[in-house]
Amino acid sequence: MNGSTVLLHLAGAVALLLWATRMVRTGVERAYGERMRQSLRGVLHNPVLAVLWGTMLSIALQSSTAVSLLVGSFVGSGIVSGISGLMAVRGAEVGSALVVLILSFDLTLLVPVCLLAGTVIFMSTERGDWRQIGRILVGIGLLVLSLEMTGQATEPLRNSDLLPVIVSYLNTDPITAFMLAALMTWLFHSSIAAILLLVTFASRGLIEPELGVVMVFGVNLGSSFIAPLLTRNAAPQARIVPMGNLLMRGAGSLIILIAYLTFKPSVAFLGSAPTDQIIHAHILFNVIILLAGVPLSGLVLKATKAIVALNAPAPQAPSLEQAEMSALDESVLDMPNLALANATRETVRVCETVEIMLQRVIGLYENPEQPRIDELSGLDDKVDRKHAAIKLYLAKLTTRSLSPQEVGRAQELLGACVKLEQVGDIIVRNMLALVQKKMDRNLKFTDEGWLELSNFHAKVLTNARMAFNVLVSRDSEMAHQLVLEKDLLRDLEKQSSQRHFSRLREGTLRSLETSSIHLDTIRDLKQINSLLAAMAYPVLEEQGLLNTTRLRALNN
Repeated sequence: MNGSTVLLHLAGAVALLLWATRMVRTGVERAYGERMRQSLRGVLHNPVLAVLWGTMLSIALQSSTAVSLLVGSFVGSGIVSGISGLMAVRGAEVGSALVVLILSFDLTLLVPVCLLAGTVIFMSTERGDWRQIGRILVGIGLLVLSLEMTGQATEPLRNSDLLPVIVSYLNTDPITAFMLAALMTWLFHSSIAAILLLVTFASRGLIEPELGVVMVFGVNLGSSFIAPLLTRNAAPQARIVPMGNLLMRGAGSLIILIAYLTFKPSVAFLGSAPTDQIIHAHILFNVIILLAGVPLSGLVLKATKAIVALNAPAPQAPSLEQAEMSALDESVLDMPNLALANATRETVRVCETVEIMLQRVIGLYENPEQPRIDELSGLDDKVDRKHAAIKLYLAKLTTRSLSPQEVGRAQELLGACVKLEQVGDIIVRNMLALVQKKMDRNLKFTDEGWLELSNFHAKVLTNARMAFNVLVSRDSEMAHQLVLEKDLLRDLEKQSSQRHFSRLREGTLRSLETSSIHLDTIRDLKQINSLLAAMAYPVLEEQGLLNTTRLRALNN
C-alpha cells in the first residue's frame, strides 16, 4: 500500500471518528438537551457540584467544547456566576479526558450490537426521543469502528521510510511537535479525536511515549482555542467562560510543557504501556489544571473580564432605515404566493423581536436597570407597528382571488401576529411592571425562588423558539411536541407554586416579600407559553391531528 493510499485511509478513519462523535453529541442534545440544561442550571450555583456535573455532561456529550459554550451562555445571561462557570468547564475537561480512557478499552463487540440495535430503534418508530436513542447507539458503534479503522490504516506506517525521519525530527524539536499537535486539534475541533490518534500511533510503536506526552500538552492548547473562536462574535458576557478556559488551560499547557522539558521526568509512573502513559498524562494534566483553577479562578475571572471588555466592539446605533425596513411589498399583492412569503418574512422579524424581549426580561428581575427597562419597552412599540402593518397588508391581500390554502395561510399569519402582540404586551405591561416594583422596593428573591423562576423562564423561551420554527416549517411533529409541552409546563407551574407556598409556610422572609411578584411572573410566563403554543394549532388542525377537545396521538 503506497503512502497516498495510507493517508487516504487514515483521513477516512479520522473523518468517521469526528462524524461519529458529532452524531452521539447531537443525539444526546436532541433527546436530553433541555433536561441537561435545566439540571446544569440548577447545580451551577455550587462550584463543587458544577465541577462534577461538568464532568458528567462532557462524558455524555463527548465534547468539553459543547459544555463550555453551554455554560458560557448561562454566564452571559446572568443565570450563574463566572467562577461557577469556569469550574464547570474545568470538570468538563476532566470528563473529556475520561472519555479517551473509556474508549481505550477493547470495545469491538459494541460495533455490531450498537449498529444493529440503533438502526432497529431508529427505523421502527417515529417518536423523536426513541429515534435519538437509536441515533446515539449508531454513533457509538461508528465511533468504535472508526478507532479500529484508524489502527488498521496506521499499520502500514510501521514500514514507512519517511515516518521515522519525521518522528526523529520531532523528538529533537519538541516545540514543533507541541505546535503541530495544537494545530491538529484545532483542525479536528476535538481533543478526544486528537488524543485517540496519538494513542493509536503509540500503540503501533510509531511515536515514543515522551513525544506523545509533549503532543498531549499541544492538544490541550489547541482545544482551548476552539470555544473562544466559536464565540468571537457573541456578546461579551458569553465570552467570559471560553476565554477564561483559554487562559487557564492554554497557559497551563505552556507552563507544564516548560516544566516537563526542564526537568525531563520519567513517564514510567504513568503506566507500563505507551498508550496508558499518553492517556494518563492527558488525565493528569487536566486534573492539575482543575486543582490549580480552584484558588486561581477569581484572578482568572478578573483578567478574563478585562480582556473581553478590551476587545468588545463599540456599540453602534442602528440607522432608522434599518430599524424600520419592511418586507411588505405591495407591488406583489396580485401574486399571492409572493405576498404570503413577504408576510411570513415580516412575521418572522416580529418573532425575533419578541424573542429578544422574552430573553432579556428575566435578566431585569435580577439586575433591574431603568435604561434597559426603557429599551425593552421601546421594542414593544416596534412589535405594535409591525403587527399593524402586517394586518393591513394581509387585509389588502384577502381582497384578491385566493385559494382556500392561501386564505388559510393568511389567517394563520394574522393569528400569529395577534398572539405575538399579546406576548409583547404581557412582557411590557405585566412583567416590566413587576420588575419596576421589585426595583422600587429593593426586594430580593430567595435562591430557590430565583432558580425556579429562571428554570421556568428557560422552558418558556425554548418553547417560544419551537413555536417560531413551527410557524415557518409547519412541521407536524414539532407542532405536536409544542402542544405537549404546554401540558408539561402546566405541571411545572403546579410544582413551582407548591414549593413556593411551602417556603411561605416556613416563614421565609424573602419569600413573603417577593411572593406576589413570584406568582404573578409564573402566571405571565404560563400565559405567554399558551399563546405561543396556540400557533401550532393550524398545522395540527390542517393535518387532522387536533380534535375540538383534545390532542390526538401523532401516530394512530
